[in-house]
Amino acid sequence: MEQINGSVQMESALLYTFLEVSSDCKFREQLHSLQSQEILPFLKGSYCCDDEVELQTDGNRSGHLQNGELVFDPEVNEEVVRIIAAQLAEIGDQFDKEIKARVVNDLVQHFLNENLSGEEITRHMSEAVEGLARAIPSDMEREKATLVLAMVLTKKIANTMPSLLQRVFRTTVNYISQQLHNYIVRMLRE
Repeated sequence: MEQINGSVQMESALLYTFLEVSSDCKFREQLHSLQSQEILPFLKGSYCCDDEVELQTDGNRSGHLQNGELVFDPEVNEEVVRIIAAQLAEIGDQFDKEIKARVVNDLVQHFLNENLSGEEITRHMSEAVEGLARAIPSDMEREKATLVLAMVLTKKIANTMPSLLQRVFRTTVNYISQQLHNYIVRMLRE
């Protein structure tokens, strides 16, 4: 299921910044072009705006009630996102060596197959991430390892075929939004 524009600001910001600060990024030109293509639903300086809050599957806006009034999640500071993305990129560099070329090439083929729906591609991405998470011995939180693996796979796919960046970026944002949104919210608030 495609997310509506504006519902995945934190995930987009975190993934974009992760890719931007990652070592061995061979698609920087394509990455910077994402901003002009309205793929990134955030503005410089803050990644959430009151008029761009998350729309839930039940049609309600994201937030919580405080004194009977809806309170939206606070804005996410760009500097916090940058710091966390840099930390995740360091972890990603360690995981990078553990990811076999076959896994990346299989995902590239799925992304190239225009007959596959977004849901099917997200399922393939999820299966790859979960398989890698089980195979990589890690003493870190499972959610953090899953997040880093999804972002490293995005980088490796785009390094293999930069023309796929837009599609893989959207798929990864949707995947981490569906699977790891609450973890990302907690991580950015700590």
